[in-house]
Amino acid sequence: MTERSRGEGLPFDVFARDCPSRGTLEHVTGRWGSLTLGALREDTLRFNELRRRVDGVSEKMLSQTLHALERDGLVVRDARPVNPPHVEYRLTPLGVATADQLLALISLVEGRMPEVLAARERYDEVRGAG
Repeated sequence: MTERSRGEGLPFDVFARDCPSRGTLEHVTGRWGSLTLGALREDTLRFNELRRRVDGVSEKMLSQTLHALERDGLVVRDARPVNPPHVEYRLTPLGVATADQLLALISLVEGRMPEVLAARERYDEVRGAG
């Protein structure tokens, strides 16, 4: 492991094999991580509210995603000792900053989809795929 990837000298280097930032990048940019962060940027949500907002995510995947994001310091799980249990998820300040960057990327991708779709069509025509 290099000095930069051990955390002894910043910045970390995500391109280095052993850099711990790679795991966090994977959690943040994976399909469910990015959508979960984006949804939580809108509001504090309970598990089932979050599951409905992130359409298509399974209970198991959402649970794994939330655990990873919580471990990375991006999400806070707030469990209230009531019956029935009341658990909410919200972003930490780091999570807010991360979600803001992701939402900018999401906005860019959504806004440029006509270009993407046209490029796909050209690609498929040239390659005979479809």
